[in-house]
Amino acid sequence: MTALLLSFVFLMSLLAKMEAAQPAGCKIRITNKGLEKLKSETEKFVEEELCNISMPEMMGKEGRFQYTIKDVKITELILAHADLKFIPDVGLLFDIQNSSISLSFHRQILYWFFYDTGNINASADGVNINTAVSLIRDHEGRLKINNITCNAKINRMRAKFSGTLGKVYDFVARFLTTGMRFYLNQRICPALNHAALVHVNSLLETIPVRTEVDSYIGIDYSLIEDPVVTAQSLDMHFRGMFFDLSRQNLTMANYAVDPVIREYDRMVYLALSEFFFDSGMFAYYTAGVFQMDIVDEKMPKDLEMLLRTTYFGTIMITNPALMDAPLALRLAVNSPPKTTIKTSGATVFMTAIVKVMILPPGQPAVQLSSMTMEAKFNAKVSMKGKRLAVHADLRRFKIFSNQSALESLALIPLQAPLKTMLQMSVVPLINNWTKRGVRIPLADGMDFVEEVVEYHNGFIVIGANLHFSKGLREMMLGDTNTTTTA
Repeated sequence: MTALLLSFVFLMSLLAKMEAAQPAGCKIRITNKGLEKLKSETEKFVEEELCNISMPEMMGKEGRFQYTIKDVKITELILAHADLKFIPDVGLLFDIQNSSISLSFHRQILYWFFYDTGNINASADGVNINTAVSLIRDHEGRLKINNITCNAKINRMRAKFSGTLGKVYDFVARFLTTGMRFYLNQRICPALNHAALVHVNSLLETIPVRTEVDSYIGIDYSLIEDPVVTAQSLDMHFRGMFFDLSRQNLTMANYAVDPVIREYDRMVYLALSEFFFDSGMFAYYTAGVFQMDIVDEKMPKDLEMLLRTTYFGTIMITNPALMDAPLALRLAVNSPPKTTIKTSGATVFMTAIVKVMILPPGQPAVQLSSMTMEAKFNAKVSMKGKRLAVHADLRRFKIFSNQSALESLALIPLQAPLKTMLQMSVVPLINNWTKRGVRIPLADGMDFVEEVVEYHNGFIVIGANLHFSKGLREMMLGDTNTTTTA
């Protein structure tokens, strides 16, 4: 009994390791060039966050002086040096050195019997802020900031008084600026911590993890492991698997080649394996999408005439009264289509059962013949914004009878018209499903531009630059009325 239990535990452990070892169907790499693009947006966002810092009213007394400071406002962050870079095995570092902050506040000062009020313009110099964020995969498979380390220090502050007693109060400035510097030092890091843990994570939540593509299928973009951070890039490995919405637990195993990204020249790279496309075909297949009837106005007249001529004898033997009944072709893909990606391009191989039916009015359809159709399509992959689309073109076509070799010979005249029918009816239907495209796991407000698609053995790599259609704050706060779709 103990040996049986140990064997079961070992088997389950082996299966878990095999599942965990499955390669990613989709990978995204953000390089240092992409980070440089993000840097200017980060600087703006940090400045906006610091300008939103609220300061308490300050009251104090120094000898004959009594003062009240209120309405403190940070007006500008002047960056002498700012850097955004990767921290290997951790995440990102945003570093500000030797910079300054401009601010203003309102004063009320009582000296003996003299009362004075006015605005003070001040500056904080030698501002150093070091913020490191740690990136992980959360329990939903989403990229998330789970920790932030922040150090902030202001070396000195200066204040310039205005008003009737401005010069008299200059010597009081050291008391006021010391207090102001203390409060600023205490508030910079909490403000940035809140920005990262709340606003940035809300931005990451706009990236689809498991979402619908259309009314038939959805896609799973959950991370299969924590992001891989090096000094040159941030690599994210996604499951990249489509699924049938009506049977979401019916999925296919990933035995495809693990996509490899070797380049760092562009801002961002997207790698997709054969599994990514095959899982989409599998999901559409199980959803019953790959079947259709060619009948009535969908049936080309010349093809109908040729079919009627080819199966004249069969109709006469079956029932001569059916001679004028409408004909139909019933197409049903009999196995999930298979994608092959090579350096020369991508192809999709598909087999289907084609039944020739006659439709007597008010009676059940009568099958005249059954044949197997083999079709091979060229698949051209393209990107627009953050939507991936595929356009199919029929490359090769063959039919043969499922009933006899002799009938296969008789089907030779049908090859060309059936191929034309496929190009006119079936291929546009496939492209209609794929032209809308599927969204890749990229945040709202970020898009691919200047894309270059490269085909490798077993996977494709799309290199691109990034375009921000929104500012980082707008991306983070978002539109509460907007629904994210795939």
